[in-house]
Amino acid sequence: MKFKAAVFRDGEKDFAMQDVTLKDLRADEVLVKLVATGVCHSDVAVQEGAFPIPRPVILGHEGSGRVERVGSGVKHLAAGDHVVLTYLACGVCPTCRHAEPAYCRDFGMINISGLRSDGSTALELNGTPVGGHFFGQSSFAEYSVANVRNVVKVRRDAPLELLGPLGCGVQTGAGSVMNALRPRPGSSLVVFGAGGVGLSAAMAAIVEECKQVIVVEPNAGRREIAKSIGVTHVIDPMAGKDVAAEIIEITSGGVNYAVDTSGKPAVAQQAYAALAVRGELALIAFYGLTTSASFGLLDFTGKGLKVRGVTEGDAIPEDFIPRLVDLQMSGRFPLEKLVKYYPFAAINQAMTDQASGATIKPIVRFAA
Repeated sequence: MKFKAAVFRDGEKDFAMQDVTLKDLRADEVLVKLVATGVCHSDVAVQEGAFPIPRPVILGHEGSGRVERVGSGVKHLAAGDHVVLTYLACGVCPTCRHAEPAYCRDFGMINISGLRSDGSTALELNGTPVGGHFFGQSSFAEYSVANVRNVVKVRRDAPLELLGPLGCGVQTGAGSVMNALRPRPGSSLVVFGAGGVGLSAAMAAIVEECKQVIVVEPNAGRREIAKSIGVTHVIDPMAGKDVAAEIIEITSGGVNYAVDTSGKPAVAQQAYAALAVRGELALIAFYGLTTSASFGLLDFTGKGLKVRGVTEGDAIPEDFIPRLVDLQMSGRFPLEKLVKYYPFAAINQAMTDQASGATIKPIVRFAA
């Protein structure tokens, strides 16, 4: 079968809309007719060269849609099921066996390469192989060839066009709070950065009944959106004040939990400086391949601080994504306030708006 895909080719920055051909569907794979796909900063990072991968390739890794057909070995999914696509884990390495799939030994190879683990691909472009397995899905296309391990069935009454970002960006932000930090009710939490990941973390902190939820964000419009979802305080880091000191003043001594989504070491150090005794900092951004930061060791030990990295929100997607869907459907996780929809034909504009920050969470929609 043939279908349209946004192909990222050598020597070009924009995606080209082209017809690709499905060669085969393996026993452990699922063909999904996509309804919508979120645009994530990781897609932009690949486009800008942060992760050099073989081209031509189809990006996209926040897909949602309906199962078209399944491979012979897939037993728990069937045609017509509503699904969200997420990251891929091998399922057999030590961390996967210990229910920590976000730290899969082969995470980089099977998610970033755009190829299956054996180096093959299910898709062709004019007889030439095209990478069709970015994050196990390559969902900037009308159809996705996903693996049974990264397809999550969701309730049928949920709005499929809204749910794709739950597979990566929203899962990363919300999971960093709900799975990794697990804040105490009545505690304080600050999020640095009010993009899709950061505001998902803030919404999760509200769900977890944090008394003070602070967002640090230079964009005035995003600060207003943060207030609309229920955060208690917003801070403009460009206002000329000491951000850490301002957080310490708001919280009467320091914040219990901090989440940095900025990807900037200087901001991570501000978050660290704002921590209260026994405070915890989660670093969930991409800081570059060789970036480092320094933290004061005396404070680290004397105050009993914790600093940890978090990948994909420490989530087990088949458990966590349905939980987020239920929260959204109950009105407790208003993801719809963060999104703007684009037709598939406008995917290059969606990418530009994600890169510039013009849109918090772009979602491209496919024709029915």
